[in-house]
Amino acid sequence: MAPLASASATGKKERMKGLILSGGTGTRLRPITYTNAKQLIPVANKPILFYGIEAIIAAGITDIGIIVGDTKDEIMAACGDGSRFGASFTFIEQSAPLGLAHAVLTAEEFLGQDRFIMYLGDNLIVEGVASFVEQFKRDAPNAQILLEHVKNPSQFGVAELEDGRIVRLVEKPKSPKSDLALVGVYLFDKNIFEAARNIKPSPRNELEITDAIQYLIDKGYTVAPHTITGWWKDTGNVEDLLEANRLVLDSLEPKLDGYVDANSQLVGKVVLTTGCEVRNSVVRGPAIIGRNTQIIDSYIGSFTSIHHDTKIIGSEIEHSVVLANCLLENIGFRVEDSLIGRNVRIGRSNAKPKALRFVLGDNSEVGLI
Repeated sequence: MAPLASASATGKKERMKGLILSGGTGTRLRPITYTNAKQLIPVANKPILFYGIEAIIAAGITDIGIIVGDTKDEIMAACGDGSRFGASFTFIEQSAPLGLAHAVLTAEEFLGQDRFIMYLGDNLIVEGVASFVEQFKRDAPNAQILLEHVKNPSQFGVAELEDGRIVRLVEKPKSPKSDLALVGVYLFDKNIFEAARNIKPSPRNELEITDAIQYLIDKGYTVAPHTITGWWKDTGNVEDLLEANRLVLDSLEPKLDGYVDANSQLVGKVVLTTGCEVRNSVVRGPAIIGRNTQIIDSYIGSFTSIHHDTKIIGSEIEHSVVLANCLLENIGFRVEDSLIGRNVRIGRSNAKPKALRFVLGDNSEVGLI
């Protein structure tokens, strides 16, 4: 399929290209993803997708294709033409979410004969990808995959190794023979197109990238494994997204661009963005408060990200992510381990008779005390 749009920011041919997959629907993050592209949900107040973009650019790759789907308008508006990142973005529409190998075929016109790195847009890797790209350039295998030891391998594509060599890849095995999961970053040369064209859809009707890589292995192509040493997070569910938020916040340096009155206290690593206000409150880091957000008579606990234009009044919250334009007022109980979408209003009423009133989207979860 031809690209939707293309923009050049560098005017220079790159030795490698980047391909970021940003077309998934985010079913495990509903109801947030009914109205938000999952790749744009903020971690430490920055869209998840931007971490992948910045990692690829830091590896010296600035010609980047972005696979988009139903949320293409939102993704394209957020990313722009790439110039503010110092890159060139080409947006490529995938007809349906039919698998990672299908996404590779969809991008074949953009990728051409160039080697490329493929990065899943809802993944975070603390150490970036520059060292993996350099290794790929230096050793020149046909494919290179990143692996990490995980506790729940049946939820991932799993690699089986013998004497350091990959012998088998299985997508979400019921009885995994290894705990080495495929991290959402892959490096390929042009032979991946041959592989993707010669595999059949899986039982879930997708062209699996694990099957395509297995094809390369079976045909004698060189597929190199690399086990990462830092943390990696697939932020496809709330628990992992909150954990990624915790890990990123812990790596930030304190920055105080907002206003803090004399009755407030900042403890630990706290980032206050331009225009935010903290009045008669305690903010315990690591935490980040977005622009034009007001924290009044409240407690913001560790590992909390509050996005822009939000008000938290007379309330307590910790280990949570709050998106933009929210109001949390006089809740009466501490909010924790929560992901709160845009334009949410949570408050406490003293009206009689007392009752609970909800307007909840599909797959919502509410815990009552």
